Amino acid sequence: MSDTEADGAPGDLGPPHLTLEYDLDAPPDRVWRAISQPAFREAWLPARDLADERPVSSEPGRQVGYRLREAAPPFLESVVTFQLRPNADGGTRLRIVHGLTGAGEARPCPANHNRREQMRAA
Repeated sequence: MSDTEADGAPGDLGPPHLTLEYDLDAPPDRVWRAISQPAFREAWLPARDLADERPVSSEPGRQVGYRLREAAPPFLESVVTFQLRPNADGGTRLRIVHGLTGAGEARPCPANHNRREQMRAA
């Protein structure tokens, strides 16, 4: 496993995001089913955590993205995208990119705030 926090380079005005990468023993088609089919996805990404159960983006077998919404105020929304590719061992490289949407609109920044938003992995 490797995890990389990519919250933007200086001058990058894009929303903050967190990127995680995992090498899995399962083949890509099996991982794809787990992240794209609601019956399997429900075990680790429950519908109650999603803003909408339908994917916001999808490239069959390669990547799928879902919109999430926090259950407590300020009800921030984010998009989590799962990207798949085969790895050298016959398994799957799973890349998860989790980014806030509308981060600048969600909460005002104080005048002396010069740092980017931070997200924590669970």
